[in-house]
Amino acid sequence: MIRKKFSKKEIALGIFTAIFIIFILTFYIWHQMESVQMGYETGKQEEKVSALREDVKKLETKKASLLALERIEKIAKEELKLAPAKEYQIIYDDFNPTP
Repeated sequence: MIRKKFSKKEIALGIFTAIFIIFILTFYIWHQMESVQMGYETGKQEEKVSALREDVKKLETKKASLLALERIEKIAKEELKLAPAKEYQIIYDDFNPTP
């Protein structure tokens, strides 16, 4: 059996091809890992957004309860000792907006 000897050009081409294939596979694997990592990060950020939205709803509810007219009137009467305005204390202003 006669064994064929490869020339230096064929060996260099084979090495270059192997390195190129390894590079392409490495890039592909890296790209897939980055995609998965970005998916996990997106999920975490969406959880944070939903938690913040819940906090906003809670704060809006608290704001509405604090600004309730009954509560404000009670504080004005009991804590600040305020009385309803008398007729002579009310000033009406004629406001005519110009078109």
